[in-house]
Amino acid sequence: MRKIILITGGQRSGKSSYAQRLALQSAENPVYLATSRVWDEEYRERIRRHQEDRGPQWTNIEEEKQLSRHQLDGRVVVVDCLTLWCTNFFFDNDGQTDLSLTQLKEEFDKFTAQDAFFIFVTNEIGLGGVSENDVQRHFTDLLGWMNQYVAERADEVVWMVSGIPVKIKG
Repeated sequence: MRKIILITGGQRSGKSSYAQRLALQSAENPVYLATSRVWDEEYRERIRRHQEDRGPQWTNIEEEKQLSRHQLDGRVVVVDCLTLWCTNFFFDNDGQTDLSLTQLKEEFDKFTAQDAFFIFVTNEIGLGGVSENDVQRHFTDLLGWMNQYVAERADEVVWMVSGIPVKIKG
């Protein structure tokens, strides 16, 4: 059953909606593993609305970093998203790109060693040129390298453009 799909694209390109549709086509009770931190009350409310919108058939898990602590063998799992997951490591490691990348790869490999169907959502943030901001440049490097790492291991990669899925691998 082990399978990995990576869905990438720009903001509001339809990545998460597509990932959820894929999951629901494959399982009656998929898992939604959200990696975002709760930054403030407005964000907490946004998370609550998203959980409510998904409906009762979803198992919702909030996990900022240690995805592998959740045993999900036999399940269909949407991980939304790699971008926020990388953000958590990056800021916890004071912007140390190499350390963050090493920890992310190790955790990714532990998590995806499970016999599950994984659907990862991520952003392509390096398409707009090189930032003048040092922190943004380092984070763009980190996410780009992590996206490449996941894409290499994925069975399928889908690029979302204006709500249209374009298969680029698999």
